[in-house]
Amino acid sequence: MSVVAQQMSAFVSLRDLAVQFPRPSGGDKCNRRNAKRRSPQAAIVPNFHLPMRRYEVKNRTSAEDIKSLRLITAIKTPYLPDGRFDLEAYDALVNMQIEHGAEGVIVGGTTGEGQLMSWDEHIMLIGHTVNCFGGSIKVIGNTGSSNSTGEAINATEQGFAVGMHAALHINPYYGKTSLEGLVCHFESVLPMGPTIIYNVPSRTGQDILPHVIHTVAQSPNLAGVKECVGHDRVETYTKEGIVVWSGNDNECHDSRWSYGATGVVSVASNLVPGLMRELMFGGGNPSLNKKLMPLIKWLFQEPNPISLNTALAQLGVARPVFRLPYVPLPLAKRVEFVNIVKELGRGNFIGDKDIQVLDDNDFILVGRY
Repeated sequence: MSVVAQQMSAFVSLRDLAVQFPRPSGGDKCNRRNAKRRSPQAAIVPNFHLPMRRYEVKNRTSAEDIKSLRLITAIKTPYLPDGRFDLEAYDALVNMQIEHGAEGVIVGGTTGEGQLMSWDEHIMLIGHTVNCFGGSIKVIGNTGSSNSTGEAINATEQGFAVGMHAALHINPYYGKTSLEGLVCHFESVLPMGPTIIYNVPSRTGQDILPHVIHTVAQSPNLAGVKECVGHDRVETYTKEGIVVWSGNDNECHDSRWSYGATGVVSVASNLVPGLMRELMFGGGNPSLNKKLMPLIKWLFQEPNPISLNTALAQLGVARPVFRLPYVPLPLAKRVEFVNIVKELGRGNFIGDKDIQVLDDNDFILVGRY
């Protein structure tokens, strides 16, 4: 066969494999001006994803595997003095979560400062976490922290490609959309794999109403909802069999034991994973819950993760490096944290160094990273 003939044969084969869309007839072309406007719903193009290889399907985590998790830590991302990731410190933090019984980690969430990462950094950190710890803990990548559905799709495809077990998705913020738009947004990413939808109106400026969740809950890939609105909303879903994790450390005990929540996505567990596991696994424990409240209140006196970053630095498990716009708590609040640690007991906190009060000059603020 000649070279030309081979090229023509290959072209025909590729043409036959391409997705075929209907073409308008000549009459349609002439009558376009008089044609009635179609509903936007009719213009939505289905998402086409490459089929997974057999071993990928076999090894893929199911939504059911995610639904059973009770303690998920929104893991902190530590930095080197130049603002790059401190992977040695990060690995130590994840290891301490595993040792103290956390079942999952959110990588690059708000607590992990995904909003301050490039997507290259973000996907690298997800892949690194899967590669090092994926056999011991579920890795949930925050690949849905975008205003753009297209960006969320691309990041989520990459996250699953590097092995994450599930994706976390918020609703588009700032450039907000309608309830119908939210449904379309989530339905665009759900086909890719297990998904947790995160409702946090205090950050996004928009509540994901139950109508949206009920609509997308028809997908077998919806693992559940991380809910920050309160107990009543948690109970609304749990009564209907929808899995919910409390997104508020100060409410997680009651959400778990009185309103049917499966567990918590926790910030406090970065510091006291053992106590948070006890709170989620050991049955109702109002005494322990009350004991943890001063720490939890301290953690959220300023927007998260400012207090957490300050605390980890004072515990000596992360360098005192902040990517701007985050800055450490003032001295008086740093002293207050030392007293909280002494009250709860240093042995309940991660790390083995003595707690210390850092001076202002000890902190490094990085603006270009």
